[in-house]
Order: sequence, then structure tokens, then C-alpha cells
Amino acid sequence: MNRIDRLTAILIHLQTKRVVKAEEIADRFGMSLRTVYRDVKALMEAGVPIGSEAGKGYFIVDGFHLPPVMFTQDEANSMILAGKLVEKIADKSVREAFNSALYKIKSVLSDDDKDGLENLDSNIQVYFRGRTNQNTDHAFPDHFMTEIQRAVARKQVLKLDYVNQAGEVSQRLVEPAGIFFYSLAWHLIGWCRLRNGYRDFRSDRIKNLTNTGEVFADRNTVSLKEYFKAIYAANENLEPAVVIFDKKVLHGRSLSSTTTQTDLGDRIRAEFVMDNIDFIARWLLMYGKGVQIESPDSLRERVTELAEELHGHYLGSKISI
Repeated sequence: MNRIDRLTAILIHLQTKRVVKAEEIADRFGMSLRTVYRDVKALMEAGVPIGSEAGKGYFIVDGFHLPPVMFTQDEANSMILAGKLVEKIADKSVREAFNSALYKIKSVLSDDDKDGLENLDSNIQVYFRGRTNQNTDHAFPDHFMTEIQRAVARKQVLKLDYVNQAGEVSQRLVEPAGIFFYSLAWHLIGWCRLRNGYRDFRSDRIKNLTNTGEVFADRNTVSLKEYFKAIYAANENLEPAVVIFDKKVLHGRSLSSTTTQTDLGDRIRAEFVMDNIDFIARWLLMYGKGVQIESPDSLRERVTELAEELHGHYLGSKISI
């Protein structure tokens, strides 16, 4: 990177935070602290209003803004790739916000770059096994992620109506600590004032959500990193599964609220995660020919093995009269 490009990059980086440490700039651009000091001084001599605080770092004086940022083709391409992932794992609110941002990016590209972006867009597909963002249950809007992100950033208390696995609705006041994607869904991790402890809320099980505007203080109980580590350890063996049930074999019974369900008319497509493939295989055997396993292959193979064992058992049995 030549010096002009480096100075521009440093200036952009300074505008991403309130205060930026010299060490952070050095690490990001792979240079010495001495070079950082020299480059910042050059920017100041060029008229950029950069302030500094001993022990804290550099900052851009309020009121100064760069002209609109221009994107390279590679940077724009990366946004297309990110957009494909957003389509699969984000809720409606995030998809709308991302598409709005992508639209603005496209508006500053050259005609050739726009054409290239369109070609790339039509030639990238993402297959996320066992996951769909098409929520067919209108009781759960599934459009709260943007509001949740805002509350996490501002440390504001959320009030939400939440439905647990048993289908019971409760109102909670939650101090959001962060969000976490695992087991095919986004989860809000936060301090629940009702339960007086950290709790895990699936975002697609929230019926209503309101930001109270109340700012909460940090809690020195357990770090979010430690909480995530425990969740990961408990779920690292989980595997997604997709099974289609004939409605007639369900006899009107509902599947677990932890499954993502799609109504297919006379059938239901269920997506869930499993940690005990043998248990799930034996459970599915109860429904006989009324189930079809889409994935994973290991589940289909285990059901086949159990069916063959059952067949062999009865074929070899002799009935005495």
C-alpha cells in the first residue's frame, strides 16, 4: 500500500470510532507506531482536524466528514456474497436494512461495475441444510432482530412476550447482552429480570417486542464469551434434520415448538436439530410410511437399520400354539 492510500485508509478508520488507539492503527495496517505518529501528523498538517487524548488515542473533531466513500469492485462483490447469507439466516428486518444498504452501494458504482455485480448476483446460491427463513406461523412476526441489535448497542432494556417450548406465553424484561446464531436460529442472550439470571430467547419465538428506552448497567456475573462457550460445548454435537410428515399420521397432534414447520397442504415439513440420532430414528419408526426423511443421510440409514432389525426379529420368531 502506497502512502497516499495508507493515509486515506487511516482517515477512514478514524471515522469508524469515537477514539482510535495508535496501536490499533499499527496492527490494522501492519506498520510501526513511529509510522503511525508520522502519518497522523501529516493528516493534521493537511488540514484534517484530528485531536488526541493521552492514554486513549486519536479522534476526529465533531463536524468533519469525508466525501461519500467509493467502493472497489472486490468490496462490492463481497457485499453480494454477504447478501446471499443474509437472505438465508437473517429475519425480515435485517434483510430489509441490508438490501437498503446494498442499494446505496450500487448507486455509487460505475456502469461496468454494476453490470459485473448483476452477473455475480445471478450466479451465487447458498444452500443452508436444515434452515429456512420462511416463517409460516403468523403468530411470530420474526422481524425483531434490528430492534434487538439496537438495544444491544445502546444497552437498553427490552420488554417481550415470549413463548416457551410448552407453548406458554410470558412477559419478560430483558437486559440484552448479545445475539448468537446456533441450532439453526438466532438467539437473544440477556439478563431476565423475571428469572433473575441469564436466559436464552429464540428470536423467532418472540410474539411482541418493545424497547423501553431504559439504560441498564453492566453486570459482573458471567461474561458473554463464557456463556457462549458453554452453549457451544453443549451443542457442538447437534445435527440438523429435515423430515416430512403426512398429517394423517400425526392425528392432529402438534410437533415440538422447537421445530421450524412449513405447511405443505396434506403434509408438514419439519426442521429441527438432534443430539441423539438413535432416539430420533426410533421415534420416526412409530409413524411408519407416514414420514419421509430429507436429511441427514445418517438418520435415514439408522431408520433403515432399525427397520431391518425389526423385520429380522419377527421373520425369525416362531409362534407356538
